Amino acid sequence: MHKSFLLICALSLFIIPAVSSGTIYYYQDENGTFHFTDLPTSELYRPFAVFRSKDLHSKDFSEITRTYGLQYSIDPGLIRAMIEVESGFNPGAVSTAGAQGLMQIMPETQKDLGLANPFEPDSNIEAGTRYFRYLLDRFESIPLALAAYNAGPSRVERYNGIPPFRETQEYVRKVLELYAKHQKTG
Repeated sequence: MHKSFLLICALSLFIIPAVSSGTIYYYQDENGTFHFTDLPTSELYRPFAVFRSKDLHSKDFSEITRTYGLQYSIDPGLIRAMIEVESGFNPGAVSTAGAQGLMQIMPETQKDLGLANPFEPDSNIEAGTRYFRYLLDRFESIPLALAAYNAGPSRVERYNGIPPFRETQEYVRKVLELYAKHQKTG
């Protein structure tokens, strides 16, 4: 590794206390130079560090899910079940496929939704809930909308139902089980 990259990593440890929340992105160009920014200008940038204030470490996003559940007419318990399966309530989660934040929204979908900071819980939950509302209206079924959220709407249409992918089938099953649990516990 380049010494400059290691120096930046070390310096970031001292900057963390001064930053309340946000994300630093980076990319390495063809010459090996690392570029860092808090406002990425291309898809080449990847998350480097996510900084959150203490209140964002909480696993209780009830107020946010309640707000957007009411706004988009979706049971907050269903939104919480999706978040639990998607990210385990980790606002800084990034999947191997590149999905980001609590509701694991892919970068291309983030652009479509106008989601500027996928690691900010309120924005991520709002965008994910709005997108799920769109899927519910499109498929008129919670299981099919969940499958579309996980595998993509075109795959649900192609298979005329939940796609035969183990990951998608497990996702739908887990979310529905947790949703039922949330309904029983309030």
